[in-house]
Parts: sequence; structure tokens; C-alpha cells
Amino acid sequence: MALDTTAAPTAPVRPKTPATASAPAPGRTPWASRAAVNTVLAIVALYTLMPLSWLLVNATKNNGDLFGRPGFRLGAFSLFANIADLFAYQDGLFGRWLLNSLLYSVAGALASTLVSLLAGYAFAVYGFPGREKVYGLVLLGILVPPTVIALPMYLLASEAGLVNTYWAVLIPGLVNPFGVYLARVFAEAYLPAETLEAARLDGAGELRVFRSVALPMLSPAFVTIFLFTFTGSWNNFFLPLVMLNDSSLYPVGLGLYGWNAVLPQEPQLYALVVTGSLLSVVPLAVAFLTLQRHWRSGLTAGAVK
Repeated sequence: MALDTTAAPTAPVRPKTPATASAPAPGRTPWASRAAVNTVLAIVALYTLMPLSWLLVNATKNNGDLFGRPGFRLGAFSLFANIADLFAYQDGLFGRWLLNSLLYSVAGALASTLVSLLAGYAFAVYGFPGREKVYGLVLLGILVPPTVIALPMYLLASEAGLVNTYWAVLIPGLVNPFGVYLARVFAEAYLPAETLEAARLDGAGELRVFRSVALPMLSPAFVTIFLFTFTGSWNNFFLPLVMLNDSSLYPVGLGLYGWNAVLPQEPQLYALVVTGSLLSVVPLAVAFLTLQRHWRSGLTAGAVK
């Protein structure tokens, strides 16, 4: 039997063409897109930091340079003299305002954060009749502006005899609907039901389970809610304006507002108001720089689970 030795025709091999320069490498962003994004980010950063930069520059000027060298033009460096005059004016009233703001913000934020975590933990872990309806009522509190309930709170505080006291500012800040919402979201994402049940089987009570098991696992939530509450308490203006009459109880924002209102009659306060405004920003910056690692870990942990 003869074998067919003729070769089967093969398809012609096409020569490889080099990759064109216009096609971007996979996984790399074109240069024009990166430049556009960086330009937009630079503009946003400049817009955000410009007021703080103006404050930093003008806090170094005395009253004469504030009017003689406006804007970002530097004058004689008088920052330390302005700080000394600021804390000496009216027997150190500005220092009292700073301490009041720290009390309202730190103590109030810690208590409010703990209450929010307890409420969010209860909504996330326990099942009880009407849970979602009650939670919906809590969320409705986010939609109510604080200025709307300031007058009712003032009337309640007046009936309780708390007007013109520290408690008139601290007690209303204990309830934070947005903090409760964040606490429930974090509790549902961070707390495995098996871990809580294992702690109960070991004989731990509900408070012990929350304190020893749930609270350490919710530390990112604690830092996140604390930062939001601390910032809101530090910038709180309308509630102290309504509740307080004694200037020695004012927070720093309300106190500086009072000085700013009398600037036409007392122009020597211009440098003090500008310097005080700069110092009032420092605690917020310190809080965010100190706790940003925990805050960022809390915001990104859910994305990698």
C-alpha cells in the first residue's frame, strides 16, 4: 500500500508587527489623565488650605501690619507677642474658653461615643419587637437641623434649672443619631455572632460581653465616631449661644464671636481675634493627626474583609 507523502498545505505565517507607541501599557494611566487629576487635586488643596494659610500669616502681624500689609504679605513677626497678649487680656479669659471647649468636646464626645456604641450594639445584636421602627425613629433625628430643636431644649433646660451651666451644653450632646447609625453599621460588620455566643457560653454576662469582647473589636468605630463628635462639639456655636449667658462658660468659638462683634469699638482686638482663631484650630489638627491611623484603618477595614 502506497503512502501519500505530499505535505498538507499550511497557513501562511504573518509577521509580528511591533506595538504602536500610541497604545498604553496595560495597568498604566496615560500621562494626560494623571496630569489632569493632579491639577484638580492641587486646586482643591489650595482652595482648602488658603483660609488656614491666611490665618497663619496674619497671626504673625500686629495691628499696624494687619491694616498696612493686607493679604499674604508678611510684616514684623509678632506671633509670640500676640499670644502673650491674648492670654493676658481680661485676666486670661481666652484660656478659660479653651478649657471650656476641651471639656465640652473631649468629655462630651467620649460620653456621646459610648452611648452611640451601646445603642448601635443593641440594634445590631439583639432582636426585640419594633426594633426597626425604633431604629427608623433614631435615623429621623439625622434629618432634623440642630437649630430647630435648640429652643425646645432651652425650655427643657430652663425647667430643669440647667440654663447657664456646663450641663446645658453637655447633656444635649449625649444623643447623636448619626453616631448610632455608624455604630450599628460597624457592629454588624465587625462582630461575629459566633464570638459573642462563645463568650456567653463561657459564663460572661451581657455587659461583660460588650466590655471585654465587643468594645475592643469596635475600636475603629469608637475612634471614627469620637472624631466626628469631637469636631461637631468643638464647632458647636448655636447651642451655647442659646444656653449660656456667663462669658466664663463660653466655648472658644462663641467667645471669639463676642470679641469680633465689638471690633468697631475696640480695634485693638483685631490681632487678638486673628491669633485666637489660629489657636482654636490647633486642637482639631492635633486630634486628627493623632488618631488618623486608627480612623483610616476603620474606614478601610470593611473593604478588605
